[in-house]
Parts: sequence; C-alpha cells; structure tokens
Amino acid sequence: MTTRRKRTAILISGRGSNMRALIESARDPSYPAEIVLVLSNRPGAAGLGFAAENHIACAVIDHKIYAGRDEFERSLQVLLELHRIELICLAGFMRMLTPWFVGQWQGRLLNVHPALLPAYRGLNTHARALADGVKIHGCTVHFVVPAMDEGPIIAQAAVPVLDSDTPDSLAARVLAEEHVIYSAALASVAEGRLRVEGNRVYCGGPAALPAPLRVPFNG
Repeated sequence: MTTRRKRTAILISGRGSNMRALIESARDPSYPAEIVLVLSNRPGAAGLGFAAENHIACAVIDHKIYAGRDEFERSLQVLLELHRIELICLAGFMRMLTPWFVGQWQGRLLNVHPALLPAYRGLNTHARALADGVKIHGCTVHFVVPAMDEGPIIAQAAVPVLDSDTPDSLAARVLAEEHVIYSAALASVAEGRLRVEGNRVYCGGPAALPAPLRVPFNG
C-alpha cells in the first residue's frame, strides 16, 4: 500500500541552500514529504528560481507592504491553507514568527539553526564559536516555538573546529551537515516516527552514531 506523502511548504528569504537539499531529497518518490510550495518574504530571493525550475509552486508575500507581522502572517496562513500544507520547513527565513502563527503549526513547523542549540542562539554563530574557542560546533533541527531558536530538538550534527578555521570555512562544513540532518528530520516528522514530551523528542530507539556525529540519524 502506498503511503500518501505529506504536503510540505518551505519558507525562505534568500538563496535557500537547505531548501535545495530538501527538494533534492523529495525527488525520491519514497521520501515521505512532498515539497509543493516555496514561499518567500523577499521578491528577489534567489531560491525562488531553483524552486520554479523544479516545477514547484512559488509565491512571494512581501512583508514590507503590511502594517505589521499580524497582517503579514494572516496572508501567509491563507496561502498555506489554499495549498493544503501539512508541514512547514524554515530555510533561511529571516522573519520572527508570532505566537499566533507558531500556534497554528505546533508540532508541524521545523527550523534548522547553524549551532548546537541551546548554545549560540541568534546570528553570527560561527564567528562566536571561534571567538569562544570551542572544539566542537554544529547544527540543530528543532520544532519552532515562539521564543527564537528554542523548541524541542529533533536532530543535531557536530563537526570538529580546526585550528585553521575561519567563520566561512566552519560555516561550509556545518552547512553540509545541515543538508543531511534536515532531510532526515523532515522524513521522520512526515512519517510520524517522533514523540514529543515536554522539551524532549523521542525517536523510537537507539541509533548508530557515525562520524561526524549525527544524532539521532545516520546520514
């Protein structure tokens, strides 16, 4: 019996590197999520072109034309409902979302952050990690809650910090891991394999930990 794939939207503001990785994963008909919509709050977002080339519906809702976040998000919600969206992935979407919108999508709204949360919330994570002299850095996929860069952690990947690293070189290695764990995390959510209790996400059993460390998914 064929399982219906979850209708998924990706929200972007720029080039959409993680969006591309999710679209590539979803090319496989056995992947449990189908990317059916890419939304941007910026008309010139480079990622829109890639999505259109892959025959995915694209839309722009320019936040600048709205009086405030509430009005912007109401328009966003209408479009998501029109496309019968079931899951949302944020991929470089540079807008804070209100508690109202997050509440509409509780447990169905994912984000990837370029640090091992709860460390280094916010921006400039790689430069801050280098300045602090940490030896391990990485990325996190989590469910979105109203507070920025918080919420139950679905998956993490770690990379070593090298003596020769710059913010750009460290960012490149972390980004490669983001692509891996975001696709794996979305698949697990789409398949209903996760259980959330409080701030913990349970994935159903132990997993081998390859190098570089990816928890709980093998890449």
